[in-house]
Amino acid sequence: MEAIRPVPRTLLRDRAYEAIRDAIVAGEIEPGAVVRDAELAERLGLSRAPVREAFSRLVDEGLLESKPQSYTRVTPLVAADVRDAAAVVGAMHELATRGAVPRLDAADIEEMRSANDRFAAAVGTGDVDGALRADDALHEVLVRVSGNRAAAATVARYTPLIRRLERRRFGEGGSCRSAGLHDRLIDACAAGDVAEAVRVTAEIWRGLEELAD
Repeated sequence: MEAIRPVPRTLLRDRAYEAIRDAIVAGEIEPGAVVRDAELAERLGLSRAPVREAFSRLVDEGLLESKPQSYTRVTPLVAADVRDAAAVVGAMHELATRGAVPRLDAADIEEMRSANDRFAAAVGTGDVDGALRADDALHEVLVRVSGNRAAAATVARYTPLIRRLERRRFGEGGSCRSAGLHDRLIDACAAGDVAEAVRVTAEIWRGLEELAD
């Protein structure tokens, strides 16, 4: 029975955080909705403690707002907040791209191409969730290879704010970012052209800042 061990408290906290964050980003818990730790704990099959810890983290990241002894609720979609988040996340992706391109190998490039194929297919069928997952997977290659943990942490923290607006806009009939931009990025990475890869990365994330407008 050595393999059966208590699940670390941090894993329960992370499980609660990820589930609630994803529900907010997907719009399953709408802006302005009040959230209650007891209710969500029951739905997640957890105690209230990890849910409260998740709430604290989500407040810190801007997806929840809380008034002590009164309420905790999902924050409204505010264009200025999304623009700010997109600017910060874009800068981190540019930094990651600059550091990653000289380190990329053939397997990394193939992983990016595969992610872009999934992205294009998802866009073609209107699968917003699939498109965003593929988009994340493509850019994650550069963040991971760069080895910049500060950039990775910043991207992870602020991307959900952007994704929430992206999903809303796409659901209203908007369009996902072009797979062609990804093609240009991948080609620059494959050629080892750092300057071009950074330029395309900036163009991609500048589009997200404009989406907030």
